[in-house]
Amino acid sequence: MTSSSTPSTTPSRTAPFTGAVFIATSLDGFIARPDGDIDWLVRRGADAGDTGYDEFIGGVDRLVMGRGTYEKALTFDAWPYEGRDVLLLSSRAPADADPRVRVVRDVPAAVEAITAAGARRVYVDGGRVVRSFLAAGLIHEMTITTAPVLLGRGLPLFGALEHDVDLTHVRTAVLGAGFVQSTYVVTS
Repeated sequence: MTSSSTPSTTPSRTAPFTGAVFIATSLDGFIARPDGDIDWLVRRGADAGDTGYDEFIGGVDRLVMGRGTYEKALTFDAWPYEGRDVLLLSSRAPADADPRVRVVRDVPAAVEAITAAGARRVYVDGGRVVRSFLAAGLIHEMTITTAPVLLGRGLPLFGALEHDVDLTHVRTAVLGAGFVQSTYVVTS
């Protein structure tokens, strides 16, 4: 990360925190349908069994999510991040959008808030936010659970990259109902 307000286009491995992704995709790489719907995941998710999410979320200090992920979380029966420090990365959300979140406008502001809070492990969630943090070199590990479904179109987890992102495979597990979960460490 450079000191300017624009993230560096080359990865930085000097962040004072570990950026971690824990997310599910369809086999063709989508995190949601074009309208943000995740019914395809919810319908199948319970059959996957223990995905390790509870252990993962128990080990994070702070969460950074985008507006789409935030709006999806608002549709759940209960706020899934109760008691957690949540940053909402959004250029359009009002600063006082929700007392459960702190709105930050860009990646440098998110990094500043994370660093000021002394967070060591940060959950990075939402397609655009993951891509932005990845481009800035702020993602260190990714756990991606693949659902056995093809959506054909939707909101992608990944997109165009300015450079290769090298990964080291840590583990892969076959979960229930045909879900496959792989964990990687980002090495470049």
